[in-house]
Amino acid sequence: MPASPGLCQALIERSGQAFFAYDTGTEAFTYLSLTFKAIFRIREGGSDNLLALVHPEDRHHVAEKLTALLEGEVVHSLEFRVRHPGQEEQWVCLTPSLLEDTSGRRLVIGHAEDITASRHYNDNLKKFSNKKNSILNILSHDLAAPLANIESLSALLSEQPGQQGNEESQKIIGLIVQSSRKGSKLIQDFLNQEFLESSRTELVTRRVNLVEKFRETMEEYQGPKGKLIAQHIEFLAASGEIYAEVDDNKFMQAVNNLLSNAIKFTPDVGLITVSLEEEGDNVLIKVADTGVGIPEKYHASLFDKFTPARRPGLKGEASTGLGMSIIKTIVEWHRGQIWFESEQGKGTTFYIRIPKG
Repeated sequence: MPASPGLCQALIERSGQAFFAYDTGTEAFTYLSLTFKAIFRIREGGSDNLLALVHPEDRHHVAEKLTALLEGEVVHSLEFRVRHPGQEEQWVCLTPSLLEDTSGRRLVIGHAEDITASRHYNDNLKKFSNKKNSILNILSHDLAAPLANIESLSALLSEQPGQQGNEESQKIIGLIVQSSRKGSKLIQDFLNQEFLESSRTELVTRRVNLVEKFRETMEEYQGPKGKLIAQHIEFLAASGEIYAEVDDNKFMQAVNNLLSNAIKFTPDVGLITVSLEEEGDNVLIKVADTGVGIPEKYHASLFDKFTPARRPGLKGEASTGLGMSIIKTIVEWHRGQIWFESEQGKGTTFYIRIPKG
């Protein structure tokens, strides 16, 4: 015997979940649980204009997703901000489904969840993860040069007159050369392992403001008391908020690796420009440098695994050749494209195009 509507409603209320049902024909809610009303702070008589509570910059995104749902597309989750007068923004995750009842009515049903606390928590975690990746890239660049110098100067020292027959000196110099090589390899192996481990984990996407994420990364390279690198880095954004559905941890690590490569192959007086712009339903990202460029013979194979295009940076930074292949994979996971333009001696520009969120 089917359960009565009253019993179903009582069970839903007991569950504490924020359930709702919306009739697309009458354009009115047929049911809102008490928890749902609490999340949206709905009073009696004001339940049919929830879109007015959605943050103005997220309304188009919400309307677009709900239209896609009505057209038969599956919308697994929908994250957006809610703005209450005189209070902080609230993040909500909506899980909607389209249902047609026996009378032919089309209902949008589902539940909502207040994700403000978890959103802020994840933002902080990923901010520090991104900071870690930026610092590692800066350290690898800064340490590569002195270690390479120690190795080359030690080799020169071993060839100096008077050193050839001195076994003790040769042994010490050999240890210095060996230690500097191990140090360089250890740094590069650690960076590669960090990148590889990130690329192997499951993709978890969410709607994020890329301008905010990119600005955080740029600030790490600039440093609190001045630049941490010799090159000048410039960040340009077409607006203050450009949203995309990304796994921000993986995606920003891919961007970090592009920046790291730009630093490796750009002289200390050079310029690196990172830009973000909206391009219809897509976001276009550019990472441009005024460095040494990529020889044309390597253009076709740059994104291959263990590409022959791998080469040490201007200060001796090592490369496994895996980096560009993984970057391309991460971009493609985000339903995006990556390509580049480069001329030897005049610099390189990488382009990434991904769908907007």
